[in-house]
Amino acid sequence: MQLRLTLIALLLALTACEQREHASSDTNPAKQATIDTNFIEATSPNAEWLTHGGSYTEQRHSPLDTINTENVATLGVTWTYDLATNRGVEATPIIANGVMYVTSAWSVVYALDAKTGEELWVYDPEVDRAVGVKACCDVVNRGVAIYGDKILVGVIDGRLEALDAKTGKIAWSTITVDQAKPYTITGTPRVIDGLVLIGNGGAELGVRGYISAYNIDDGTLSWRFYTVPNPSKQPDGAVSDDAFTSIGNITWGDDGAWVTDGGGGTVWDSIIYDSVNDQIIFGVGNGSPWNREIRDPSGGDNLFLSSIVAVDVKTGTYKWHFQTTPGDNWDYTATQSLILANLPLGENGAERRVVMQAPKNGFFYVLDAETGVFISGEAFGPVNWATGLDESGRPVEVAAARYGTVPYLQLPGPLGAHNWHPMAYNPIHKLAYIPAQEIPQAYSLDPLWDSKPAVWNTGADFAAGTPVDMPPELMKFLRASLKGRLIAWDPVKQEARWTVEHENAWNGGILSTAGNLVFQGKLGGEFSAYNAANGTPLWHYDLKSGAVAGPVTYEIDGIQYVTITTGWGSGYALHAGYAYDKKVSPTVGKVVTFKLGGTADIADPEMIPIDRTPKSERIGTAETLQSGVVHYARNCLVCHGPVAISSGVLPDLRWSSYTADSDAWQAVVSEGVLADSGMVSFSKLLTPEEIEAIRAYVISQAHNAVAQEN
Repeated sequence: MQLRLTLIALLLALTACEQREHASSDTNPAKQATIDTNFIEATSPNAEWLTHGGSYTEQRHSPLDTINTENVATLGVTWTYDLATNRGVEATPIIANGVMYVTSAWSVVYALDAKTGEELWVYDPEVDRAVGVKACCDVVNRGVAIYGDKILVGVIDGRLEALDAKTGKIAWSTITVDQAKPYTITGTPRVIDGLVLIGNGGAELGVRGYISAYNIDDGTLSWRFYTVPNPSKQPDGAVSDDAFTSIGNITWGDDGAWVTDGGGGTVWDSIIYDSVNDQIIFGVGNGSPWNREIRDPSGGDNLFLSSIVAVDVKTGTYKWHFQTTPGDNWDYTATQSLILANLPLGENGAERRVVMQAPKNGFFYVLDAETGVFISGEAFGPVNWATGLDESGRPVEVAAARYGTVPYLQLPGPLGAHNWHPMAYNPIHKLAYIPAQEIPQAYSLDPLWDSKPAVWNTGADFAAGTPVDMPPELMKFLRASLKGRLIAWDPVKQEARWTVEHENAWNGGILSTAGNLVFQGKLGGEFSAYNAANGTPLWHYDLKSGAVAGPVTYEIDGIQYVTITTGWGSGYALHAGYAYDKKVSPTVGKVVTFKLGGTADIADPEMIPIDRTPKSERIGTAETLQSGVVHYARNCLVCHGPVAISSGVLPDLRWSSYTADSDAWQAVVSEGVLADSGMVSFSKLLTPEEIEAIRAYVISQAHNAVAQEN
């Protein structure tokens, strides 16, 4: 049997070499070897990038070493491609048979010649822009999957679609969610043995999460695993029924907002295939609402929120789980990168197959991949909501973190100590590279909370302590409190080997290579390479746009390339706008590809100057302005930025012409006259008086900004 597998692997490797030799002259996937589970398992990682994390282990480590510590300083741009969007770009490209498949905002898919950047085809799913209000963290997409002759993409409105890899034409399309509810899809499908796996998002707005498997041939549903119970605690007729009957239902009470708001637990990002144990391992998101006191007053652990779960590949049957944050109260998702590796953790240094994760809650976890048993865990950044983990891996909570009416300034905040940005692992150095961050948040109970599914409804008060007039010193302090870093983490010793401090938070995904390099982009636009062993900076390049996606590397005709997608946007740019108070508005993102000796340029972005003048005199009483602070924070902050400061992804309301006239403002906010652009009506959430109070607050913030600049 072993001999047979070896011969198959050799044949596949020879086929792959032949494909790469001819990739530049013939990039038609239909004429190449079939890309399926066996092919990916036998050849990845290799000279291409066939699956989201580079291989099924999702280590994001490439064996290519033509670009290395000795010559990386000569890396230059060889081609760029403009993406038709001015919103966030988070995609990891797929490279197969000389073709690059990549996505941009609104789930648009592009096929490009990976050697030249020539456009082969574009597929636009034509999403209704009103769907954007359902997207918690920008209308992003993290990439596609390839399998056989199909490209698989999750569309932000809840569709899962298969496209012909050669032409981009739709092979099939299936709706995976109830589109009347605030579900979205931003994550990348994975395909294993003919099953397409996809989850969804929307837990901030009130949904019930699940992961589904669809047949690659026609898009029919094979199995579905729910991550929170049916509100009645009765069976769904799904593969998750037994798990809830045996262990899940008892961790939930019988009332609370979860019964009406879905409970959350969306599987919005990480899904990996463990071929050794023939299982799918996926991360589960936060509760809905966030605040457990509102969601489930019984105080239970609420399985499978904020958990890592393993199920059988073929049937979806439950195998094991590990909950990183029992009774999640803070949006501490466990959807961050999951990585499989063999670590010397057994007797006499024997290797043990593990799954690793650095989720939002700030602890780095190492679990046994076969059983889910906790092996070790330590904080990889500042944590003040728990003092550590007990012997079972359960956090030892700080009582004040279970917030009430008194605000608790907490690290990590809801954006996490590590968010979706891909982590990488170097099997040579046995180091995990974490794009870490410090973004604190004051949590407190929302005194105005009411069950309002389909809108942001967390049960946490984001206006707590926010003054009407923000002192410049306080703004300076808040901006300085936002930090980022690249951490090389030793998962055996559970400690940092080296750390690189970044000027700003929200740093990009990681690529590790056999050239002893680690690549990482930043939201500010810098793309850098570091020595993988010690963190020494070796190269950097100004991409002239935000760079937070996971980079990739591949080889064609003996030449190694490095590619990253860029674009100004994502959740941080929306939710932390005050960190990037821009005086211009950015335009489109790009695909940027490098090679040694590359001499191309990145065109300067066409920036649209913003007229930073108030459009109205100050209005409103002190009471009106304070009401505006509260209602802006509850309804506008997540898109237009805290304290009415936008980073430029969406309009900065301080400078909007609509603020000049009450009737025009009401037409936009209450009547939804800009719904086609994504600004839907808020008439069911806000009274005319509350809408006018928001206008008064926004105008006040405009005047304050001008005064502070002068």
